[in-house]
Amino acid sequence: MLKTTISPIFSSFTGKPKCSSKLFFRAFSKVVLQDTPPSARRNASTNLTTLHKGPPTSAYVHLPFCRKRCHYCDFPILALGMSSSSARPSNVYEEGKEDDPRITNYVNLLVREIKATRTDFDTNPNLETVFFGGGTPSLVPPKLVSLILETLSLNFGLSPDAEISMEMDPGTFDGQKLKDLMKLGVNRVSLGVQAFQDELLKACGRAHGVSQVYEAIEFVKECGVENWSMDLISSLPHQTLEMWEESLRLAIESQPNHVSVYDLQVEQGTKFGNLYTPGQSPLPSETQSAEFYKTASSMLRGAGYEHYEVSSYSRDGFKCKHNLIYWKNKPFYAFGLGSASYVGGLRFSRPRRLKEYTNYVADLENGAANWCGNGDVDLKDVATDILMLSFRTSKGLELKEFGKAFGSEVVKSICKVYEPYVESGHIVCLDDMRSEVMIDEFKTLVANDEVKIEDHVRYLRLKDPDGFLLSNELISLSFGVVAP
Repeated sequence: MLKTTISPIFSSFTGKPKCSSKLFFRAFSKVVLQDTPPSARRNASTNLTTLHKGPPTSAYVHLPFCRKRCHYCDFPILALGMSSSSARPSNVYEEGKEDDPRITNYVNLLVREIKATRTDFDTNPNLETVFFGGGTPSLVPPKLVSLILETLSLNFGLSPDAEISMEMDPGTFDGQKLKDLMKLGVNRVSLGVQAFQDELLKACGRAHGVSQVYEAIEFVKECGVENWSMDLISSLPHQTLEMWEESLRLAIESQPNHVSVYDLQVEQGTKFGNLYTPGQSPLPSETQSAEFYKTASSMLRGAGYEHYEVSSYSRDGFKCKHNLIYWKNKPFYAFGLGSASYVGGLRFSRPRRLKEYTNYVADLENGAANWCGNGDVDLKDVATDILMLSFRTSKGLELKEFGKAFGSEVVKSICKVYEPYVESGHIVCLDDMRSEVMIDEFKTLVANDEVKIEDHVRYLRLKDPDGFLLSNELISLSFGVVAP
Protein backbone atom coordinates (compact mmCIF):
# COMPACT_ATOMS: atom_id res chain seq x y z
CA MET A 1 0.00 0.00 0.00
CA LEU A 2 1.05 3.56 -0.54
CA LYS A 3 0.78 4.00 3.20
CA THR A 4 3.80 1.72 3.54
CA THR A 5 5.26 2.37 0.12
CA ILE A 6 8.97 3.02 0.34
CA SER A 7 8.37 3.55 3.98
CA PRO A 8 11.61 3.55 5.44
CA ILE A 9 13.23 5.14 2.41
CA PHE A 10 10.92 8.11 2.13
CA SER A 11 9.92 8.38 5.77
CA SER A 12 10.46 12.11 5.72
CA PHE A 13 7.41 12.44 3.51
CA THR A 14 5.35 11.39 6.43
CA GLY A 15 5.22 14.18 8.98
CA LYS A 16 3.86 17.01 6.92
CA PRO A 17 3.40 15.27 3.62
CA LYS A 18 5.19 17.58 1.20
CA CYS A 19 7.02 15.89 -1.51
CA SER A 20 8.83 18.64 -3.09
CA SER A 21 10.62 20.43 -0.61
CA LYS A 22 11.00 18.87 2.59
CA LEU A 23 13.69 16.97 4.21
CA PHE A 24 12.81 13.92 2.21
CA PHE A 25 16.38 12.83 1.82
CA ARG A 26 17.01 13.01 5.54
CA ALA A 27 16.12 9.32 5.86
CA PHE A 28 17.41 8.38 2.44
CA SER A 29 18.09 4.69 2.60
CA LYS A 30 21.57 3.52 1.80
CA VAL A 31 22.67 -0.01 1.01
CA VAL A 32 26.37 -0.37 1.73
CA LEU A 33 28.00 -3.46 0.25
CA GLN A 34 31.39 -5.02 0.38
CA ASP A 35 32.31 -4.80 -3.28
CA THR A 36 31.28 -3.15 -6.51
CA PRO A 37 30.57 -5.23 -9.63
CA PRO A 38 33.32 -5.08 -12.25
CA SER A 39 30.75 -3.80 -14.74
CA ALA A 40 30.01 -0.82 -12.51
CA ARG A 41 33.69 -0.05 -12.06
CA ARG A 42 34.34 -0.23 -15.81
CA ASN A 43 31.62 2.24 -16.57
CA ALA A 44 32.13 4.63 -13.68
CA SER A 45 32.73 7.56 -16.00
CA THR A 46 29.23 7.49 -17.52
CA ASN A 47 26.72 10.23 -16.86
CA LEU A 48 24.55 8.45 -14.29
CA THR A 49 27.50 7.80 -12.03
CA THR A 50 28.93 11.31 -12.23
CA LEU A 51 25.84 13.50 -11.86
CA HIS A 52 26.53 13.94 -8.15
CA LYS A 53 29.95 15.43 -8.81
CA GLY A 54 28.69 18.58 -10.50
CA PRO A 55 27.78 21.88 -8.85
CA PRO A 56 24.14 22.15 -7.70
CA THR A 57 21.73 24.46 -9.48
CA SER A 58 18.97 24.14 -6.89
CA ALA A 59 18.53 25.13 -3.27
CA TYR A 60 16.00 24.09 -0.64
CA VAL A 61 15.43 26.62 2.17
CA HIS A 62 13.68 25.48 5.34
CA LEU A 63 11.53 28.07 7.09
CA PRO A 64 10.20 26.13 10.09
CA PHE A 65 7.52 28.47 11.44
CA CYS A 66 3.94 27.35 11.97
CA ARG A 67 1.03 28.77 13.89
CA LYS A 68 0.60 25.38 15.59
CA ARG A 69 1.80 21.81 15.10
CA CYS A 70 -0.59 19.63 13.09
CA HIS A 71 -1.50 16.33 14.72
CA TYR A 72 0.37 14.28 12.08
CA CYS A 73 3.50 16.44 11.83
CA ASP A 74 6.94 15.21 12.90
CA PHE A 75 8.97 17.80 11.00
CA PRO A 76 11.33 20.24 12.70
CA ILE A 77 9.13 23.29 13.21
CA LEU A 78 8.88 26.29 15.54
CA ALA A 79 5.27 26.91 16.60
CA LEU A 80 4.62 30.65 16.91
CA GLY A 81 1.10 30.42 18.32
CA MET A 82 -2.13 31.64 16.81
CA SER A 83 -1.73 35.07 18.42
CA SER A 84 1.65 35.84 16.84
CA SER A 85 1.63 38.99 14.72
CA SER A 86 3.07 36.98 11.83
CA ALA A 87 0.10 34.61 11.99
CA ARG A 88 -2.37 37.41 11.21
CA PRO A 89 -2.07 38.32 7.53
CA SER A 90 -4.31 41.38 7.82
CA ASN A 91 -1.82 42.93 10.24
CA VAL A 92 1.32 42.23 8.25
CA TYR A 93 1.45 45.71 6.79
CA GLU A 94 0.56 47.79 9.83
CA GLU A 95 2.82 50.82 9.97
CA GLY A 96 5.59 50.40 12.52
CA LYS A 97 4.72 46.79 13.35
CA GLU A 98 7.75 44.85 14.50
CA ASP A 99 8.50 41.40 13.09
CA ASP A 100 8.38 38.42 15.39
CA PRO A 101 11.94 38.26 16.81
CA ARG A 102 11.93 34.46 16.58
CA ILE A 103 11.57 34.74 12.80
CA THR A 104 14.10 37.54 12.49
CA ASN A 105 16.72 35.71 14.57
CA TYR A 106 16.26 32.49 12.64
CA VAL A 107 16.53 34.20 9.24
CA ASN A 108 19.72 35.93 10.36
CA LEU A 109 21.11 32.53 11.36
CA LEU A 110 20.03 31.06 8.03
CA VAL A 111 21.76 33.88 6.16
CA ARG A 112 24.94 33.15 8.11
CA GLU A 113 24.75 29.53 6.97
CA ILE A 114 24.34 30.52 3.33
CA LYS A 115 27.26 32.95 3.50
CA ALA A 116 29.48 30.34 5.18
CA THR A 117 28.73 27.70 2.53
CA ARG A 118 31.72 27.45 0.22
CA THR A 119 32.40 24.95 -2.55
CA ASP A 120 35.46 24.05 -4.61
CA PHE A 121 33.73 23.51 -7.95
CA ASP A 122 35.55 24.78 -11.03
CA THR A 123 32.36 26.48 -12.15
CA ASN A 124 29.38 27.65 -10.15
CA PRO A 125 26.31 28.05 -12.37
CA ASN A 126 23.43 30.20 -11.21
CA LEU A 127 20.66 28.62 -9.19
CA GLU A 128 17.79 27.55 -11.44
CA THR A 129 15.34 26.61 -8.66
CA VAL A 130 14.77 27.70 -5.08
CA PHE A 131 12.17 26.06 -2.86
CA PHE A 132 11.00 27.62 0.40
CA GLY A 133 9.57 24.79 2.47
CA GLY A 134 8.62 24.40 6.09
CA GLY A 135 6.86 24.80 8.30
CA THR A 136 4.76 27.54 6.79
CA PRO A 137 7.09 29.85 4.84
CA SER A 138 4.25 32.30 4.13
CA LEU A 139 4.46 33.37 7.78
CA VAL A 140 7.83 34.99 7.06
CA PRO A 141 7.64 38.73 6.21
CA PRO A 142 8.58 39.53 2.58
CA LYS A 143 11.52 41.74 3.61
CA LEU A 144 13.13 38.72 5.31
CA VAL A 145 12.43 36.52 2.27
CA SER A 146 14.14 39.25 0.25
CA LEU A 147 17.20 39.04 2.51
CA ILE A 148 17.43 35.29 1.93
CA LEU A 149 17.11 35.60 -1.84
CA GLU A 150 19.67 38.40 -1.97
CA THR A 151 22.12 36.27 0.01
CA LEU A 152 21.57 33.27 -2.27
CA SER A 153 22.11 35.49 -5.30
CA LEU A 154 25.32 36.98 -3.93
CA ASN A 155 26.71 33.64 -2.85
CA PHE A 156 25.68 31.39 -5.76
CA GLY A 157 24.03 33.54 -8.40
CA LEU A 158 20.33 33.36 -9.22
CA SER A 159 19.05 32.85 -12.76
CA PRO A 160 16.68 35.62 -13.94
CA ASP A 161 14.08 32.99 -14.85
CA ALA A 162 14.64 30.74 -11.83
CA GLU A 163 11.65 28.81 -10.50
CA ILE A 164 11.16 30.16 -6.97
CA SER A 165 8.55 28.16 -5.07
CA MET A 166 7.01 28.87 -1.69
CA GLU A 167 4.74 26.72 0.45
CA MET A 168 1.84 28.84 1.68
CA ASP A 169 -1.03 27.95 4.01
CA PRO A 170 -4.50 29.47 3.87
CA GLY A 171 -4.94 32.18 6.48
CA THR A 172 -1.26 33.19 6.54
CA PHE A 173 -1.20 35.63 3.62
CA ASP A 174 -3.35 38.15 1.85
CA GLY A 175 -3.24 39.62 -1.62
CA GLN A 176 -0.79 42.38 -0.69
CA LYS A 177 1.66 40.00 0.92
CA LEU A 178 1.51 37.67 -2.09
CA LYS A 179 2.10 40.60 -4.47
CA ASP A 180 5.13 41.66 -2.45
CA LEU A 181 6.53 38.12 -2.58
CA MET A 182 5.98 38.00 -6.33
CA LYS A 183 7.93 41.25 -6.73
CA LEU A 184 10.85 39.49 -5.04
CA GLY A 185 10.73 36.71 -7.64
CA VAL A 186 8.45 34.11 -6.03
CA ASN A 187 6.68 32.67 -9.06
CA ARG A 188 5.33 29.35 -7.87
CA VAL A 189 2.95 28.78 -4.94
CA SER A 190 2.30 25.45 -3.23
CA LEU A 191 -0.96 25.88 -1.35
CA GLY A 192 -1.42 23.57 1.66
CA VAL A 193 -5.17 22.94 1.46
CA GLN A 194 -5.13 19.26 2.58
CA ALA A 195 -8.95 18.87 2.68
CA PHE A 196 -12.17 20.70 1.79
CA GLN A 197 -14.08 19.60 4.90
CA ASP A 198 -13.91 21.67 8.09
CA GLU A 199 -14.35 18.61 10.28
CA LEU A 200 -11.31 16.91 8.74
CA LEU A 201 -9.15 20.03 8.98
CA LYS A 202 -10.11 20.44 12.63
CA ALA A 203 -9.46 16.77 13.37
CA CYS A 204 -5.95 17.14 11.88
CA GLY A 205 -5.16 20.20 13.98
CA ARG A 206 -4.88 22.43 10.92
CA ALA A 207 -4.93 26.14 11.70
CA HIS A 208 -7.23 27.04 8.80
CA GLY A 209 -10.78 26.28 7.74
CA VAL A 210 -12.47 25.81 4.38
CA SER A 211 -13.50 29.48 4.16
CA GLN A 212 -9.82 30.45 4.34
CA VAL A 213 -9.04 27.88 1.65
CA TYR A 214 -11.37 29.62 -0.80
CA GLU A 215 -10.00 33.00 0.26
CA ALA A 216 -6.43 31.86 -0.39
CA ILE A 217 -7.35 30.45 -3.80
CA GLU A 218 -8.92 33.81 -4.67
CA PHE A 219 -5.76 35.66 -3.60
CA VAL A 220 -3.62 33.40 -5.80
CA LYS A 221 -5.86 33.94 -8.81
CA GLU A 222 -6.32 37.69 -8.30
CA CYS A 223 -2.55 38.14 -8.08
CA GLY A 224 -2.05 36.33 -11.38
CA VAL A 225 -0.02 33.37 -10.10
CA GLU A 226 -0.24 30.95 -13.00
CA ASN A 227 2.14 28.34 -11.64
CA TRP A 228 0.48 27.13 -8.46
CA SER A 229 -0.03 23.78 -6.84
CA MET A 230 -2.53 22.41 -4.35
CA ASP A 231 -1.72 19.81 -1.69
CA LEU A 232 -4.28 17.25 -0.52
CA ILE A 233 -4.02 14.43 2.06
CA SER A 234 -5.88 11.13 1.91
CA SER A 235 -6.47 8.45 4.57
CA LEU A 236 -7.26 10.97 7.30
CA PRO A 237 -9.18 9.87 10.43
CA HIS A 238 -12.92 9.59 9.69
CA GLN A 239 -12.35 10.43 6.02
CA THR A 240 -14.76 8.66 3.69
CA LEU A 241 -14.39 7.97 -0.02
CA GLU A 242 -17.18 10.48 -0.64
CA MET A 243 -15.23 13.17 1.24
CA TRP A 244 -12.11 12.37 -0.74
CA GLU A 245 -13.97 12.53 -4.04
CA GLU A 246 -15.41 15.90 -2.99
CA SER A 247 -11.95 17.27 -2.17
CA LEU A 248 -10.60 16.08 -5.51
CA ARG A 249 -13.58 17.54 -7.38
CA LEU A 250 -13.25 20.92 -5.66
CA ALA A 251 -9.50 20.91 -6.25
CA ILE A 252 -10.04 20.32 -9.96
CA GLU A 253 -12.67 23.06 -10.07
CA SER A 254 -10.13 25.45 -8.51
CA GLN A 255 -7.92 24.86 -11.57
CA PRO A 256 -4.42 24.64 -10.13
CA ASN A 257 -1.83 23.63 -12.71
CA HIS A 258 -0.29 21.15 -10.29
CA VAL A 259 -1.73 18.89 -7.59
CA SER A 260 0.19 16.89 -4.99
CA VAL A 261 -1.64 14.05 -3.25
CA TYR A 262 -0.23 12.41 -0.14
CA ASP A 263 -1.32 9.41 1.89
CA LEU A 264 -1.26 10.07 5.62
CA GLN A 265 1.50 8.37 7.58
CA VAL A 266 1.09 7.97 11.33
CA GLU A 267 4.42 8.63 13.03
CA GLN A 268 5.51 7.87 16.57
CA GLY A 269 5.77 10.94 18.74
CA THR A 270 2.94 12.79 16.99
CA LYS A 271 -0.53 13.27 18.41
CA PHE A 272 -1.92 10.90 15.79
CA GLY A 273 0.77 8.41 16.73
CA ASN A 274 -0.50 8.43 20.30
CA LEU A 275 -4.16 8.20 19.30
CA TYR A 276 -4.34 5.88 16.32
CA THR A 277 -3.05 2.60 14.92
CA PRO A 278 -2.54 2.47 11.13
CA GLY A 279 -5.19 0.40 9.39
CA GLN A 280 -7.59 0.53 12.33
CA SER A 281 -10.67 2.74 12.67
CA PRO A 282 -11.06 5.70 12.55
CA LEU A 283 -8.17 5.48 10.08
CA PRO A 284 -9.03 3.70 6.83
CA SER A 285 -7.90 0.17 6.11
CA GLU A 286 -5.12 -0.45 3.62
CA THR A 287 -7.77 -1.50 1.09
CA GLN A 288 -9.55 1.81 1.59
CA SER A 289 -6.28 3.73 1.30
CA ALA A 290 -5.62 1.98 -2.01
CA GLU A 291 -9.05 3.01 -3.20
CA PHE A 292 -8.29 6.63 -2.28
CA TYR A 293 -5.10 6.48 -4.33
CA LYS A 294 -6.82 4.91 -7.32
CA THR A 295 -9.60 7.48 -7.14
CA ALA A 296 -7.11 10.35 -7.17
CA SER A 297 -5.29 8.89 -10.15
CA SER A 298 -8.52 8.35 -12.07
CA MET A 299 -10.10 11.74 -11.34
CA LEU A 300 -7.00 13.85 -11.83
CA ARG A 301 -5.88 12.11 -15.01
CA GLY A 302 -9.45 12.34 -16.26
CA ALA A 303 -9.28 16.09 -15.69
CA GLY A 304 -6.18 16.44 -17.86
CA TYR A 305 -3.40 16.16 -15.29
CA GLU A 306 -0.34 14.02 -16.00
CA HIS A 307 0.56 11.67 -13.14
CA TYR A 308 4.28 12.26 -13.52
CA GLU A 309 5.44 11.07 -10.09
CA VAL A 310 3.93 8.86 -7.39
CA SER A 311 2.36 11.82 -5.55
CA SER A 312 2.46 14.53 -8.23
CA TYR A 313 0.11 15.57 -11.03
CA SER A 314 0.55 18.47 -13.42
CA ARG A 315 -0.84 20.08 -16.50
CA ASP A 316 1.44 20.36 -19.51
CA GLY A 317 4.42 22.61 -18.78
CA PHE A 318 3.86 22.82 -15.03
CA LYS A 319 5.89 19.99 -13.53
CA CYS A 320 7.78 21.21 -10.49
CA LYS A 321 11.31 21.86 -11.78
CA HIS A 322 12.73 21.70 -8.27
CA ASN A 323 11.20 18.29 -7.61
CA LEU A 324 12.60 17.00 -10.88
CA ILE A 325 16.10 17.69 -9.53
CA TYR A 326 15.36 15.15 -6.78
CA TRP A 327 13.88 12.52 -9.09
CA LYS A 328 16.82 12.81 -11.49
CA ASN A 329 19.28 12.28 -8.62
CA LYS A 330 20.99 15.61 -9.23
CA PRO A 331 22.83 17.53 -6.48
CA PHE A 332 21.17 20.34 -4.54
CA TYR A 333 21.95 22.71 -1.70
CA ALA A 334 19.85 22.89 1.44
CA PHE A 335 19.80 25.46 4.20
CA GLY A 336 18.02 25.67 7.51
CA LEU A 337 16.88 23.61 10.44
CA GLY A 338 16.77 19.88 9.69
CA SER A 339 17.27 20.32 5.95
CA ALA A 340 19.20 17.77 3.91
CA SER A 341 21.52 18.57 1.00
CA TYR A 342 23.15 16.39 -1.65
CA VAL A 343 26.50 17.82 -2.73
CA GLY A 344 29.61 15.99 -3.86
CA GLY A 345 27.89 12.65 -3.36
CA LEU A 346 27.17 13.31 0.34
CA ARG A 347 23.62 13.50 1.68
CA PHE A 348 23.98 15.66 4.76
CA SER A 349 21.20 16.44 7.26
CA ARG A 350 21.42 19.51 9.44
CA PRO A 351 20.40 19.30 13.12
CA ARG A 352 16.67 19.30 13.86
CA ARG A 353 16.94 21.27 17.11
CA LEU A 354 17.58 25.01 17.05
CA LYS A 355 20.40 24.96 19.59
CA GLU A 356 22.30 22.25 17.72
CA TYR A 357 21.62 23.97 14.39
CA THR A 358 23.03 27.22 15.81
CA ASN A 359 26.18 25.34 16.84
CA TYR A 360 26.38 23.79 13.38
CA VAL A 361 26.32 27.22 11.71
CA ALA A 362 29.12 28.39 14.02
CA ASP A 363 31.15 25.29 13.12
CA LEU A 364 30.50 25.95 9.44
CA GLU A 365 31.80 29.50 9.79
CA ASN A 366 34.90 28.12 11.50
CA GLY A 367 35.48 25.52 8.79
CA ALA A 368 34.70 22.63 11.13
CA ALA A 369 31.51 21.28 9.48
CA ASN A 370 31.78 18.58 6.81
CA TRP A 371 28.62 19.04 4.72
CA CYS A 372 30.06 18.47 1.21
CA GLY A 373 31.37 15.20 -0.18
CA ASN A 374 34.50 14.81 -2.30
CA GLY A 375 32.70 13.02 -5.12
CA ASP A 376 33.77 9.54 -4.04
CA VAL A 377 30.69 7.38 -3.53
CA ASP A 378 29.86 3.70 -3.37
CA LEU A 379 28.44 2.95 -6.82
CA LYS A 380 25.95 0.58 -5.19
CA ASP A 381 24.51 3.60 -3.42
CA VAL A 382 24.26 5.46 -6.72
CA ALA A 383 22.51 2.47 -8.32
CA THR A 384 19.95 2.12 -5.52
CA ASP A 385 19.28 5.86 -5.56
CA ILE A 386 18.62 5.77 -9.31
CA LEU A 387 16.35 2.74 -9.04
CA MET A 388 14.36 4.21 -6.18
CA LEU A 389 13.94 7.63 -7.75
CA SER A 390 13.31 6.45 -11.31
CA PHE A 391 10.52 4.09 -10.34
CA ARG A 392 8.73 6.94 -8.54
CA THR A 393 8.22 8.65 -11.90
CA SER A 394 6.02 7.99 -14.91
CA LYS A 395 9.14 7.96 -17.09
CA GLY A 396 10.52 5.00 -15.18
CA LEU A 397 13.98 3.44 -15.34
CA GLU A 398 15.96 4.20 -18.50
CA LEU A 399 17.59 0.83 -19.17
CA LYS A 400 20.18 1.83 -21.77
CA GLU A 401 21.72 4.51 -19.56
CA PHE A 402 21.53 2.25 -16.53
CA GLY A 403 23.21 -0.54 -18.49
CA LYS A 404 26.03 1.75 -19.61
CA ALA A 405 26.66 2.74 -16.01
CA PHE A 406 26.27 -0.57 -14.21
CA GLY A 407 26.47 -3.29 -16.85
CA SER A 408 24.09 -5.22 -19.09
CA GLU A 409 24.23 -8.16 -16.70
CA VAL A 410 22.60 -6.04 -14.01
CA VAL A 411 19.88 -4.89 -16.41
CA LYS A 412 19.17 -8.49 -17.43
CA SER A 413 18.95 -9.55 -13.78
CA ILE A 414 16.51 -6.75 -12.96
CA CYS A 415 14.35 -7.74 -15.93
CA LYS A 416 14.35 -11.39 -14.83
CA VAL A 417 13.23 -10.42 -11.34
CA TYR A 418 10.45 -8.25 -12.77
CA GLU A 419 9.19 -10.75 -15.36
CA PRO A 420 6.27 -11.98 -13.21
CA TYR A 421 5.20 -8.38 -12.55
CA VAL A 422 5.34 -7.50 -16.24
CA GLU A 423 3.09 -10.50 -16.82
CA SER A 424 0.71 -9.41 -14.05
CA GLY A 425 0.56 -5.89 -15.43
CA HIS A 426 2.18 -4.11 -12.47
CA ILE A 427 5.24 -3.15 -14.55
CA VAL A 428 5.15 -1.82 -18.12
CA CYS A 429 7.95 -2.23 -20.69
CA LEU A 430 8.39 0.49 -23.31
CA ASP A 431 10.55 0.83 -26.41
CA ASP A 432 12.38 3.89 -27.75
CA MET A 433 9.09 5.40 -28.92
CA ARG A 434 7.50 4.65 -25.54
CA SER A 435 5.26 2.05 -27.15
CA GLU A 436 4.53 -0.96 -24.98
CA VAL A 437 6.61 -4.09 -25.46
CA MET A 438 4.31 -7.11 -25.16
CA ILE A 439 4.92 -9.76 -22.54
CA ASP A 440 5.77 -12.54 -25.00
CA GLU A 441 8.51 -10.46 -26.62
CA PHE A 442 9.79 -9.40 -23.21
CA LYS A 443 9.99 -13.02 -21.99
CA THR A 444 11.86 -14.01 -25.15
CA LEU A 445 14.39 -11.23 -24.61
CA VAL A 446 14.87 -12.16 -20.96
CA ALA A 447 15.49 -15.79 -21.86
CA ASN A 448 18.08 -14.99 -24.56
CA ASP A 449 21.49 -14.55 -22.92
CA GLU A 450 23.00 -13.40 -26.22
CA VAL A 451 20.80 -10.29 -26.39
CA LYS A 452 21.25 -6.98 -24.62
CA ILE A 453 17.74 -6.41 -23.43
CA GLU A 454 18.26 -2.64 -23.20
CA ASP A 455 18.69 -2.54 -26.99
CA HIS A 456 15.04 -3.57 -27.31
CA VAL A 457 13.38 -2.39 -24.09
CA ARG A 458 14.20 1.24 -23.31
CA TYR A 459 12.15 1.82 -20.15
CA LEU A 460 10.66 -0.08 -17.26
CA ARG A 461 7.98 1.81 -15.36
CA LEU A 462 5.42 1.03 -12.70
CA LYS A 463 1.83 0.84 -13.92
CA ASP A 464 -0.44 3.65 -12.76
CA PRO A 465 -2.02 3.11 -10.28
CA ASP A 466 -1.56 -0.59 -9.46
CA GLY A 467 2.21 -0.67 -9.86
CA PHE A 468 2.69 2.50 -7.83
CA LEU A 469 0.68 0.90 -5.03
CA LEU A 470 3.22 -1.93 -4.89
CA SER A 471 6.23 0.33 -5.31
CA ASN A 472 7.83 -0.58 -1.97
CA GLU A 473 7.91 -4.27 -2.80
CA LEU A 474 8.87 -3.78 -6.44
CA ILE A 475 11.70 -1.37 -5.75
CA SER A 476 13.01 -3.67 -3.02
CA LEU A 477 13.29 -6.46 -5.60
CA SER A 478 15.58 -4.31 -7.76
CA PHE A 479 17.67 -3.47 -4.69
CA GLY A 480 18.19 -7.19 -4.25
CA VAL A 481 19.84 -7.32 -7.67
CA VAL A 482 22.32 -4.49 -7.19
CA ALA A 483 22.79 -5.20 -3.49
CA PRO A 484 22.31 -8.95 -2.98
